[in-house]
Amino acid sequence: MTHITATGTERVGSHRETDARTIPIITLGQALGAFFIVSYTICIVGYLLFPGLPVKHEFLEIFLPGFTLLTWHTFFLGLIESFVWGWYIAIVFGAIYNFFLRRAAREA
Repeated sequence: MTHITATGTERVGSHRETDARTIPIITLGQALGAFFIVSYTICIVGYLLFPGLPVKHEFLEIFLPGFTLLTWHTFFLGLIESFVWGWYIAIVFGAIYNFFLRRAAREA
């Protein structure tokens, strides 16, 4: 792969191409943590504003140990656990993805 730069054409090796395509786990962890916090907050606000909707919030108790609807203590516990789930997924998925990406690059 080649890139056009201000100084001319520069050849980029396959090792650098692989590094550019790897998933940065820290960035992914921050993004997923924030995504789950926002999603959790929207879910709780929806429950408080529209308690009669036929949306089941019991699934939160499955994924967020210790969570029950709804006290301040469990609300903040849910925020923390949502952020932790984001990091868990980022670490596991990011590591697996990067492993297989590097493995495929070696085989190519």
